[in-house]
Amino acid sequence: MKVLLLKNIGTIISGDIKDPIIFHNAIRVEDGKIAKVFTFQDGDTISADQVIDCDGATVTPGLIDSHCHNVLMDYSPRQQQIGFLESAVHGGVTTFISAGEVHLPGRPKDPAGVKALAILASKSFENFRPGGAKVIGGAVILEKGLREEDFKEMAREGVRLVGEIGLGSVKDPEDAAPMVRWAKASGMLVMMHTGGTSIPGSTTVTADMVMRTDPDVVSHINGGPTAISYSEAEKLVSETNLTLEIVHCGNPKMAVNVMNLCLRKKTLGRIIIGNDAPSGTGIVPLGILRTVCHLASLTDLSPESAICMATGNTGRAFKLECGRILPGKPADLVVMDAPMGSVGTSALEAIKAGDVPAVAMVLVDGKIVVNKSRNTPPAVRKPQVV
Repeated sequence: MKVLLLKNIGTIISGDIKDPIIFHNAIRVEDGKIAKVFTFQDGDTISADQVIDCDGATVTPGLIDSHCHNVLMDYSPRQQQIGFLESAVHGGVTTFISAGEVHLPGRPKDPAGVKALAILASKSFENFRPGGAKVIGGAVILEKGLREEDFKEMAREGVRLVGEIGLGSVKDPEDAAPMVRWAKASGMLVMMHTGGTSIPGSTTVTADMVMRTDPDVVSHINGGPTAISYSEAEKLVSETNLTLEIVHCGNPKMAVNVMNLCLRKKTLGRIIIGNDAPSGTGIVPLGILRTVCHLASLTDLSPESAICMATGNTGRAFKLECGRILPGKPADLVVMDAPMGSVGTSALEAIKAGDVPAVAMVLVDGKIVVNKSRNTPPAVRKPQVV
């Protein structure tokens, strides 16, 4: 059994938005899973194969990108960029969730082709971890002609997701709703594009269309990139229990408006955070952290709650094991701190001030995959293996 100890932690963020801060200073990891969270005192006996002295920095669950348009490998045909997933790991992301491999050149649009692509992407990313991160790939794009048996077959082969409804030929609720029921019956989770048209071939989707289709996740309620109106967003917040996604590559004003609305309605547990990249907006390795900062610095949302939206909320919404610092969960962790020069003296203070925190270390399944981020400013504190 391999044992890792993280000690001298300043603040531990749990990932649980109902109880976001854990008042201990150490985490014990055994064989890649969190064994216990406890208070370590100077003079205590250390029995571990590896020890990380966090030097008073903050430890959070690994961030989860709820909206990634990966295709295959670590390559974006949309922006002709190699290594974009690995680069986002340097922004603290340890899990990516596909919203559909829609950018594949020549993407098939017949039932056999869309099934094959979803199964291929799902199985490929089971065996491929870019930068050490986990990718939940293979989100099937709904096309006309798919039958209930097709969803059963995909589910048997490991496909867990339906990509954004509205990106394929199935757009209207009358066509989409039966497929959503088939997908859910097969154990899949369903996302739906919301807002203005994003790419040629997609469509504008209103709140009424979402409610009639009944997905699990309202993709980019703040627009991808064009937002629905505030009254439409208010409808989805007030009249449904759907998971609401706020993305980096969306409308920043609507992100703030929706956040303020959810603060008033006390529906923070329904909000998740995604990047929605690669897209026409580009590829933003720090997109999840930037959205966390945007929401926490421009509203009354606490920075620890914002982090929980990007970790535990997403993990719960997509039925993942990761996203929480809790015994038995995978040790997907980020050690972060205030960046040098920030007015904040900790990661949380920096986020509240609007500064992207410094990612000092990233672990996946208890293994260090980033030892000092190349994409964030350097940290004030100096976590290190001792």
